[in-house]
Amino acid sequence: MEYQQTENTQNASSNLLGDEAALINEYEYASTGQRFLNFLIDNLVMNYGLSYLTGYAVGITITVLNPDFYVEKGSASFYLLIYMISILDYLLYYILSEKLFNGYTLGKLITGTKAIREDGDQLTLKDVLIRTVCRLVPFETLSGFKIRPWHDEWSKTMVVKSR
Repeated sequence: MEYQQTENTQNASSNLLGDEAALINEYEYASTGQRFLNFLIDNLVMNYGLSYLTGYAVGITITVLNPDFYVEKGSASFYLLIYMISILDYLLYYILSEKLFNGYTLGKLITGTKAIREDGDQLTLKDVLIRTVCRLVPFETLSGFKIRPWHDEWSKTMVVKSR
């Protein structure tokens, strides 16, 4: 009787491993080239599209709230303000894109890739937030030369080919 129970337990655990392996094999990771193109396209959109809009909106907001506010170009305050706007852009772009468009950003859409959870499900807001905040870690970009950059590993997500 005990031998039978052990055998059933082993079969159940091997089935679980088989199911997990099948899930992993079901998806094909995006290539390093695709990931690099995603990075380039998304950063071009953020740096030349979104940053113009948010910079303009922040400028108007500051002028309305405090008309006497002045930041001299080239000063430390000027660069701090620019840095804060770029962080805002980064957060807005990735959080809104990956959550509202189910794992896609403009770059991922063009290259035919998609971000999903390790278990194959759609990204939750928590997953997207973790991915986005992890991207702000210094030198995180350098981890992009691996199949799974830090923001994928730490958020338990992956970027896979969607077509």
